[in-house]
Amino acid sequence: MPRQPSTPRIAVWRKLERLGVARLGDGLVALPADARTAEQLGWIAEQVIENNGTATVWTATPATAAQEQAIATAMQADRVLEYRALIDQAGAALDASPGERSRIAARLRAEVRRVNRRDFFPPAERETARQAVRALVQQEETELEEAE
Repeated sequence: MPRQPSTPRIAVWRKLERLGVARLGDGLVALPADARTAEQLGWIAEQVIENNGTATVWTATPATAAQEQAIATAMQADRVLEYRALIDQAGAALDASPGERSRIAARLRAEVRRVNRRDFFPPAERETARQAVRALVQQEETELEEAE
């Protein structure tokens, strides 16, 4: 895509990041092949072309198991960072006021769902993040019951 205006390029990269792509090179990304990712990549390719860019969606297989593992490991590492951030935020929210904690819990529940959608190779942190957010929600529910 042309460098200017930058807004369409930024929009495309944000969509790719929301899908959870692995960046393999300049403008080259990878995702596990399934119907959802193929459809999403097709839409993004159309957007690139509409903005005077060039896009081609290929179905490829890594040449070796080691290459495939390296891609999966990189994608998993990205999700680990996201889950750890959610775990930290849920832990910090335990000390928030009840109203604030409720807003944070709702936001974190939604964020866990978004990360799960791009988590093709789930790490152990996935379940830890879910549990941390559940604990936050349970604390909020317990305090509401006690107040009644």
